[in-house]
Amino acid sequence: MRSSKKAGIIFLFIIAGMFGYSQYAFASQIGVIITENTLVSEDERGTTHNLQLKFDNPSLLMLTAGETEFVVYADDKRIGDGTLQSFVLPSLGDALVDGTFQTYTKLKTGNDVPVVKISGVTTYDVLFTSIDIPFVFYPSEDQAREFIHQN
Repeated sequence: MRSSKKAGIIFLFIIAGMFGYSQYAFASQIGVIITENTLVSEDERGTTHNLQLKFDNPSLLMLTAGETEFVVYADDKRIGDGTLQSFVLPSLGDALVDGTFQTYTKLKTGNDVPVVKISGVTTYDVLFTSIDIPFVFYPSEDQAREFIHQN
């Protein structure tokens, strides 16, 4: 009887581990799109934007994220950074998240739109632990043009 109890406990741990790993894998596939980008101000130091992102959660876990800092690159050159407000991402759902973004480099690219990359790490609180999920987002060419507000 004792060995069947041990086997049952081991089986439960294996199932919990598999579930946890699968949800981590799903959480690392969170989708992000830019839904709104508004130029707030522009001066000799750069520009300030308000933005709104839509996050899609493919996992079964409700995820709570704290304030998230991110960095924006254009053609592999750091051009600015931003912050997203704290948010809750429902399981198998989506959430709109507001944030701000500041550029501190003027780009001189002519008519070519640079390859823009937005990257950061979001810390999600899940049950009794927290997990850091890195993200990298490449906006479309139209979004990139608007996002970096070319001269």
